Amino acid sequence: MSHLNRLLRPLAAPLLAVMATAATPALAELGPPEKDELTFGFIKLTDMAPLAIAAEKFFFFDEGLMVDLEAQSNWRVLLDRVIDGELDGAHMLAGQPIGASLGVGGAQADVITAFSMDLNGNAITVSNDVWEQMRPHVEDREDGKPRHPISASALKPVVESYLDEGENFNMGMVYPVSTHNYEIRYWLAAGGLHPGFYAPQRGDNSGRRDAQVRLSVTPPPQMPSTMDAGTIAGYAVGEPWNQQAVFSGIGVPVISNHDIWPYNPEKVFGVSKSWADRYPNTHIRVVKALIRAAHWLDENDNANREEAVDILSQSRYVGADKAVIANSMTGTFEYEKGDRRAAPDFNVFFRHNATYPYYSDAIWFMTQMRRWGQLTEQRSDDWYMEKAREIYRPDIYRKAAEALIADGHMTAEDFPDFANEDGFKPVQSDFIDGVPYDGRKPNAYIDSFDIGLKGNEQP
Repeated sequence: MSHLNRLLRPLAAPLLAVMATAATPALAELGPPEKDELTFGFIKLTDMAPLAIAAEKFFFFDEGLMVDLEAQSNWRVLLDRVIDGELDGAHMLAGQPIGASLGVGGAQADVITAFSMDLNGNAITVSNDVWEQMRPHVEDREDGKPRHPISASALKPVVESYLDEGENFNMGMVYPVSTHNYEIRYWLAAGGLHPGFYAPQRGDNSGRRDAQVRLSVTPPPQMPSTMDAGTIAGYAVGEPWNQQAVFSGIGVPVISNHDIWPYNPEKVFGVSKSWADRYPNTHIRVVKALIRAAHWLDENDNANREEAVDILSQSRYVGADKAVIANSMTGTFEYEKGDRRAAPDFNVFFRHNATYPYYSDAIWFMTQMRRWGQLTEQRSDDWYMEKAREIYRPDIYRKAAEALIADGHMTAEDFPDFANEDGFKPVQSDFIDGVPYDGRKPNAYIDSFDIGLKGNEQP
């Protein structure tokens, strides 16, 4: 329990009772929360920021909610505690509600999301030794610094040298259904490197079948030390753990996920479907508070980011040095010591409709699950559409947004045009390999890649 909540708890019951029946038409129409004392989980990453800000700026409290935020040891524990009801909801990987609902990598459990927490925010880092071997294969800018984005084709000769010597080339990612897993696989494959298949039907959930680069799960805060120990040669992770490698002098980020898939969804706020069905007003109010927090993080050209860094650096949230967190949160990113570049959209919390849960984003994750074998058989395009609509819930988001507009906290211009929004982004052609993605044609997209399963192929 946070220090703030300990102070407020004795006053909470009467205040929440008043707020739940208060004043504004929107609140009265929505109705009071069915459950007003909540516990949410998170992992110590900067993209948990909407939760911290909603707590510290009293946006949860404005909705009649008392919320405790609890750091979790890893993504598996976090998900299990949401499913078991020990947590009311959590900061989740964008693929986690999908993976849980489809039974990918574990038992099936219905988990949904009505709120996308951020866009971008990840990078791929390699050790100093690997970077030295990659560097001759990287094109220079006129000033002699590396030209970004850097293709995995620059890593290919390094990996091949390992394999020629009979050594494995190991890299880390945070979870089998994480954005990081699919992004590093996408980057490797786009550069001609095979990241391996999952084969659950054969009892092989390692994801390393036919792999040239062997990927393994490592919790985010342990990434730098694991690489420094030589267990992995690089990793894909969110901040501040790429910048930590630069500050510690042990590694070099080679590409951000914004350069792999621009404006990709990174984390979401997830709850079990049974919880959402039991507490619909509470759920909408939580989403309202999170939308306000995301808007605060991006408003006035990121004017609040320095204050956000102060908040996130506290041990109960991310607990990393302010300078490390600020490097990406305040619009810059450092690739090597002294090579700091402008990156105004490295972390996006509200701009570009960042908080809206698009069906097309959910379908992209499912296409990658099929591409790499986590989904064991071909499915129809209609199946992808149906599952996206079950798991990603823009209908709940819309209720929260319209209540915020009615409350006067936000305006209609802050949100998508709900009357005409169908949940699908336009065709995207700005992936690192230039392959266009149309969320309405998932099977055609899967079949378009040189590396990966096609049709009803099995690994």
